[in-house]
Amino acid sequence: MFSNKERFKRYFLQRLEMTYGKTFEDTTSSDHFQTLGHMIREYVSSNWIQTNEQSRKSSGKEVYYLSIEFLLGRLLHNNLINLGIDQVVIDGLADLGIDFFEVEEIEHDAGLGNGGLGRLAACFLDSLATLNLPGHGCGIRYKHGLFEQRIVDGYQIELPEQWLKQGQVWEVRKEDLAVDIYFWGNIDMYKKDGKLQFRHLNAETVTAVPHDVPVIGYHTTTVNTLRLWNAEPSSLIAKDVKDIMRYKRETESISGFLYPDDSNDEGKILRLKQQYFLVSASLQSIVRNYKQQHKNISEMHHYISIHVNDTHPVLAIPELMRILMDNEGLGWDEAWNITTKTISYTNHTTLSEALEQWPIYIFQPLLPRIYMIIDEINERFCKNLWDKYPGDFSKIEKMAIIAGGMIKMAHLALVGSHSVNGVAEIHTEILKKREMANFYAFYPEKFNNKTNGITHRRWLIKSNPKLANLISQTIGDKWMDEPSDLRELLAYQEDVNFKENLAAIKQSNKEILAKIIKDKNGILVDPSSIFDVQVKRLHAYKRQLLNILHIMSLYNKLREDPSIDMEPRTFIFGAKASPGYYYAKKIIKLINSVAQKVNNDKRIQNKLKVVFLENYRVSLAEHIFPAADISEQISTASKEASGTGNMKFMMNGALTVGTLDGANIEMHDLVGDDNIFIFGMNPNQVLELYQNGGYSSREYYYHDDRIHEVVNQLKDGFYDHPSNEFDPIFDSLLIENDQFFVLKDFHSYAKVHEEVNQAFKNKQNWLQKSIVNIAMSGHFSSDRTIKQYADEIWNIKPYS
Repeated sequence: MFSNKERFKRYFLQRLEMTYGKTFEDTTSSDHFQTLGHMIREYVSSNWIQTNEQSRKSSGKEVYYLSIEFLLGRLLHNNLINLGIDQVVIDGLADLGIDFFEVEEIEHDAGLGNGGLGRLAACFLDSLATLNLPGHGCGIRYKHGLFEQRIVDGYQIELPEQWLKQGQVWEVRKEDLAVDIYFWGNIDMYKKDGKLQFRHLNAETVTAVPHDVPVIGYHTTTVNTLRLWNAEPSSLIAKDVKDIMRYKRETESISGFLYPDDSNDEGKILRLKQQYFLVSASLQSIVRNYKQQHKNISEMHHYISIHVNDTHPVLAIPELMRILMDNEGLGWDEAWNITTKTISYTNHTTLSEALEQWPIYIFQPLLPRIYMIIDEINERFCKNLWDKYPGDFSKIEKMAIIAGGMIKMAHLALVGSHSVNGVAEIHTEILKKREMANFYAFYPEKFNNKTNGITHRRWLIKSNPKLANLISQTIGDKWMDEPSDLRELLAYQEDVNFKENLAAIKQSNKEILAKIIKDKNGILVDPSSIFDVQVKRLHAYKRQLLNILHIMSLYNKLREDPSIDMEPRTFIFGAKASPGYYYAKKIIKLINSVAQKVNNDKRIQNKLKVVFLENYRVSLAEHIFPAADISEQISTASKEASGTGNMKFMMNGALTVGTLDGANIEMHDLVGDDNIFIFGMNPNQVLELYQNGGYSSREYYYHDDRIHEVVNQLKDGFYDHPSNEFDPIFDSLLIENDQFFVLKDFHSYAKVHEEVNQAFKNKQNWLQKSIVNIAMSGHFSSDRTIKQYADEIWNIKPYS
C-alpha cells in the first residue's frame, strides 16, 4: 500500500470511505489521522509477527525494560520516517489536498511520562529495535498521564491529560493475555510433601490487561513491543467486597494517573499499588512466555534479562522470587541465584529524598507475601554484612534494606541485581564514593557507568529536517545509521557556505518558534534575538530560580540604562511542577510575574523578553530544540545525574551554559573550553560545602547590591504581587541558607552570560562553535548506549 504514491492514494481513499461511510469531501483531519494510523499498523503487522516468531525460536537472550514512564511523544511521523515511507505519504496526501502536518497535529502526545526518565526509556526502545536487538518495554497504560498544564494569572493549573479521548490508534488490546494481581489479604503457610507452601487468602484481585504498541526500528524489519498494562476489575471479585463501585473506582485508579500525589497515606498506597501492578503483571507475562519456549525454569537467567529503570520497578526482585518459589516450586537459594542473575538496575539520582522508601505499616498489609520475601532478603543480607563487619551495628543499619520502620528500595535494588549503573561518569563516581560507598565496598563488581543517550532519529532527523538534509548534503547520509560519523562535520568549521546555510536554518527554526509563542502566549519576540532556553522538570536543584533572578538583574540594569551594550535576549522556559510541589509552583508564578512586567516595559526597547510555554511536552520540544541558541543546564553541581535535554540541544547546535554536572562534564570534554560556557563550583567543591559548611547566603545578600536588589523584589511588590506571594522563595534563599547555592553562583552565572553576549556578536565564530557541538553530539547517541548495555550487562545479541 505504500510502495508508491499512486497506490497509497488509492488505498487511503478506499480505507477512508469504507471506515467512515462518507465521501472524501466530508471527512475530517481526525478521520485522516485514524485511517493513516491504522494503515501503518497493518503495514508493520507482518514484521511484528515475524519479530515475535524470531523471539520465540531464538536460543539467545531477550531483555525486558521495566519503567514507570515511557515518554513517547507523537508516533505518526516518527513511524513513517523509520519505515522510510514518509515522503510517499506526505506527497500523496498533498495530491489529495491534505496537509500532512495538520493531520500530525491531531495526534496527542502519549501521556505516559513526565521527563528525562521517560524520554530515555523511549529512546532506548527506538535504539533496541533499530539495532535489531530483542528488547521490549513494560509500562502502565495511564488513562490521564501526569496532567495537562495551564497557566492562569501566572499560576500553574492542572487539568486531566485526555490523551486517550480519541482512542489509541497504535495499540492492540490482548485480553486473552490478562493476568491477575493480588493486594491486601493474608498469607496462609502450610506444608505439602514436607515442603513449606504459601497461599494468598482474602486478597483483593485486580486484572491487568495488556495493550501492545509496535516499536518500529529505523530502516529494518524489526518491530519490538511496548506492553502497557491497564488495571481493570476482576471477574473473580472476593466475596467480602461489599461496595462494588468503590472496588471498581479504586481498581481503575491504579492506571489512572502517573505519579499520584503521595503526600498522604492514601496517595502512598496508590503509588505502591501502581509499582507492584507493573512488576507483577510484567513478570507473570515474562515467565509465562519463557515457559512456552523453554521447559526448564532453572535456566531462565540464561534466556531472560530484566532491567529496572530507577527504583519504581524494583519490586520485580521480590516478585520474581515469589513466582519462582510459590508458583514454580524452587528453593530459596536457587530462586535467588536466578533472580540476581536476571535483574539489572539503573540509578537515576544522587538526591537522598528521591531514593524511594516505604513505611512498613503501609507496605506489609498491602503486599503481605512480598513483605515476607523482602524481610527474608534483608535478614540474609544483614547476616552477610555481620560476617564481613562483625559488631559494626552502625554500618549494618545504614546498609540494611529494612531499618527505622522503612523499606529502602535502592538498597533492595543493589542487593538483588547483578548490575548497578549510573547515567553519567560523574554520577557513577558520586554513587561509588558517596551515596552508595558502603555498597560499592561490598559489591565493587556490580557498579558500572552507562551515560544516557538520545535517538538522533527523533531529535535531529524528525525535529530538524532542514539541518538533517544539510548534513547529508555535506558529509553523506551514513551518519543516519552511525551518528558518530557526525564528527566529519569538524572539517567544515571554516566553510563559509556551510555556516551560512546553518545560520539560515537556525533562523527559520526560530521564526517557527516565534510564531508558536505569538499564537500561544500573545507575545511578539524577535527571531534574531538570542533564544536562551531552559526546558525541563521544575525542581529546586535544576535552579530555574537562578535563571529568573539573573533575568530580574538584567532588567534592573536595563531600567537604569536602556542603552547598555546587550544583544536582545528572549528567555524561554518550559516546565511542569508536580501538583504537590508548592515551592516549584511558586517559581512558575515568579517567572510569569517577571514576564508580565518585562514584556510590557517599552523603556527597555525590546532588548529583553521572557516567555513561559505552558504544557511542555515532546511535540513542543521538537520545535524548541532546533530553535535554541543557548541551552541552560545550570543545576547545582553533583545534583543532576545526567540530563538528556542537554544532549538534544547540543545535537541541534545550541551552545551550553552549564555547571560541571551530569553529562555536561562529558560534553565539555568533547567540545573543549571554547565551545561551551561553564560556570560555578565543581562537584567536589559543592560536596565539601555540604560536608564542612562555610557558606552563608546572608553574606551575599547583605554585601552585594545586585543580589540585595533582586531578592528584595521578591518581597516589596515590585512585580505587582502581594508582599507574601514569594515568601517561600525568599525564605529558601535566606532563612534556609540557600541549599542549592543560587546566590553563591549568581555572579559567576552573570559573568558567563556576559561572555555569551560578546560571543554572539561574532556570528561566524558562533556558528563555528555550533558546528563543533553538532559534530560531537553523536557521542550521546542512544544506539551507542544500548550497545554498551547489550554487550556488558544484558548479554543479548541481534536477531539472526
